[in-house]
Amino acid sequence: MKQNSLIFKLLNFYIAAAAMLLLVSCSDDDSITGMGELTPDEEVFGKANDVFTAEEWYPGGALGTTEKASYSAPAPAMDAVNGMEQDFNVGEGFFEKLYTFEQEPRKGLGPAWVRNGCITCHPSYGHGQRQTEYRANTIGNGYLLVIYHPDNNAYISEVTGMPQTQAMTPFKAPIDETQIKIEWKNVTAMESGLSMTFPDGESYSLIYPEVTIPPTAFNTNPIPTNYEVRLESTIGIYGTGLLDALTDEDIEAQWAAEAPYVELNPAMWDKDANKFKASAYYAAPYNDTGKFHGDHGPLKRFTYAMTRGTLQDGAGANAIWNITNVTRSDRHWLYTTTAWAQAQSEDAEVIKYIKENGASPLSILHPYYADGTDEGIKARVFEVLNTPNIGYKDTFEQYLLHDDYYQGKEEMTDKQYYQFMVWHRGLAVPAARNLNEEDVKRGKTLFSEIGCAQCHRPSWKTGADNYWVDASIKAYAASIGKDANNMLPKYPNQTIWPYTDMVQHRLFMVNDIRTGWCRTTPLWGRGLSRQLTGYDDRLHDCRARTVIEAIMWHGYSKQSDAYKATEKFYKLPKADRQAIVRFIESI
Repeated sequence: MKQNSLIFKLLNFYIAAAAMLLLVSCSDDDSITGMGELTPDEEVFGKANDVFTAEEWYPGGALGTTEKASYSAPAPAMDAVNGMEQDFNVGEGFFEKLYTFEQEPRKGLGPAWVRNGCITCHPSYGHGQRQTEYRANTIGNGYLLVIYHPDNNAYISEVTGMPQTQAMTPFKAPIDETQIKIEWKNVTAMESGLSMTFPDGESYSLIYPEVTIPPTAFNTNPIPTNYEVRLESTIGIYGTGLLDALTDEDIEAQWAAEAPYVELNPAMWDKDANKFKASAYYAAPYNDTGKFHGDHGPLKRFTYAMTRGTLQDGAGANAIWNITNVTRSDRHWLYTTTAWAQAQSEDAEVIKYIKENGASPLSILHPYYADGTDEGIKARVFEVLNTPNIGYKDTFEQYLLHDDYYQGKEEMTDKQYYQFMVWHRGLAVPAARNLNEEDVKRGKTLFSEIGCAQCHRPSWKTGADNYWVDASIKAYAASIGKDANNMLPKYPNQTIWPYTDMVQHRLFMVNDIRTGWCRTTPLWGRGLSRQLTGYDDRLHDCRARTVIEAIMWHGYSKQSDAYKATEKFYKLPKADRQAIVRFIESI
């Protein structure tokens, strides 16, 4: 890999104010020039020292690391296929630009949606920002609402799993976001008994969100009851292609290695057989199994809850559909609920508006117009909006694909989705920084000694990366006479340094994540967040404002899988605590 050491001058001198200009970033950023002589830092970049190996400067391996201070740069793996970087740049636009109702090439928003684009949730491609109010269109608001029954942790059925707060006229959003209240509470005492002052006298503080949504905010029939609300924030999406390249077998081996020491999620892990349950493998009715996964789908590995398998049906590939409700050839149904469809069909204002504005075949409301009578429109609204899964494919195709307005055109073509996935899988991990500095080296040693590396496993090796191929990309490949198995960036046999064990653990925090089980978040590249996004909020709901706060939340309860490691961190002198922070910010 060609070193671009001048960029590391940028890493040393980047300031948050300048970084805020990067809220919408581009992959073809030019390298910064004219920065003067190389610093001592730059002179040792990529070289081994007494603590770090040479390859640790490249957390994504030779094929997956960028030497730019960026979350949006293309991985060197792109160079293996002619024209792939061009597809990457086109695909980037589907992430960075907002979707609309009728404007090409990002046409097809709604009829209800969580966000009208990806960049809102992933500012500068990074982690979401802590919010004091829920507004879907606020740049930096990476929050997804989680509304569930506290008795069984199941999502409520009245709204979608990622609840929507936006809708096209005349429909009313499933949830009125103006009635959502986020209140930040101060922790006055740690449940574990750890003091909120370190033994050397330095204090820290912890906050957490309390979120309420009154019944009046729901535009559904029925209105939900017996529910609680949590927030889950987006994380950085760089390097997800590398995690996709880990083998199912290696991830299972990691779970098996930890099973004797911690309780593992029984929804995923068969304790007696010491292997994954069938439920740990992703299987949806619109996916085939694929030849590299035997008689089941890919192993779940994405999202906090590990609900998604391969990248081609997890994370952004799924989100580009259900966050925006922009459909494609393998998703001929809406991300909606029966309860919302019922409420909209019973709303006199909705019916009146469609009656007045939906008669023309050129109107986006024409699919809902039916025979133009109140009863006809009411029935049609319910029929069209109530298409929440593959079982309603025929209804969807009749009204939202072959209606006079849509004329058989997909909202997102197979080619566009392919380009989006080239971009998604092709995002590089930023190179590590400052690994020659003594406090960073000391921090790595301490990080391992106190036990942090037991969950934040430093390194993995990818497999052959025979990635799973979904139906949409198969269709596009067939249309141009190419092999779908070789059309996306690949990362075979790469030693990578994500600092995650890909296992779900529990921290037992106050107002915790919905199920309590949360996949260990990769730490690679997080130290650039402040420079690239202007903030450094961490954990699943951005409750941690600093690295110190994130660590101490791991010790909130003695039941936490990370309590012992946190207790050891708590007892360290300030210089050692800061060394660990510096290490985390450098990898």
